[in-house]
Amino acid sequence: MPKIVDAEARRHEVVQAVFRIIASDGLERASLREVADEAGLAVGSVRHYFSSSDELLVFSFAAVIDRIAGRLEAALASVEDAAAESPEQHNAVLNLLGQFLPLDEELAVDACVWMAFRHAARIKPVLADEAERSHRTVAAVVGRLIMLLNPGEADAQQTLVTEAERLLATMDGLCMHALLQPEWMTAEMCSDVLTAHLRSLAAAPAVVRDA
Repeated sequence: MPKIVDAEARRHEVVQAVFRIIASDGLERASLREVADEAGLAVGSVRHYFSSSDELLVFSFAAVIDRIAGRLEAALASVEDAAAESPEQHNAVLNLLGQFLPLDEELAVDACVWMAFRHAARIKPVLADEAERSHRTVAAVVGRLIMLLNPGEADAQQTLVTEAERLLATMDGLCMHALLQPEWMTAEMCSDVLTAHLRSLAAAPAVVRDA
């Protein structure tokens, strides 16, 4: 009897091969042939699920966004469940922000892949839609987090936007620094930087809008 292949499982295997290649050698090496070799498959088998390298890259970009978004939403729920300004909330916030950072092997691969795709989208139009979705998804979570941490400023739209962008920029910088200098930017150092940033966020004055 012919072997029955689970299409979803096979796509997952191929995407994992894409992630491994990007994490070790960069996005440029993630061709159909290289991915097939990494996954232990014939090129024809990969083409059965992805007709081109572009289709495979878009699918893989979407997959890493969904993985990160899923972890962020779960972590945000813990922040929402914790009492305001409690140690539990502080730890939940650190856990949420840690989902952006390469603090263990799985997170490191996802962070590396996510960063690589975001940078590639600047010159690869085929990735533009997913890059936009990535930004909107993450910005929405960060915006909700800022509102949870500063409930009294819910009506100060400019403050919320500014603080959300400041936190996003901090996370991008930390992620890149931790990927490039892991010996220095350790999990402990990342936690210290995030704690300092959260203190500054709590102390930030509200921006008064013009009447």
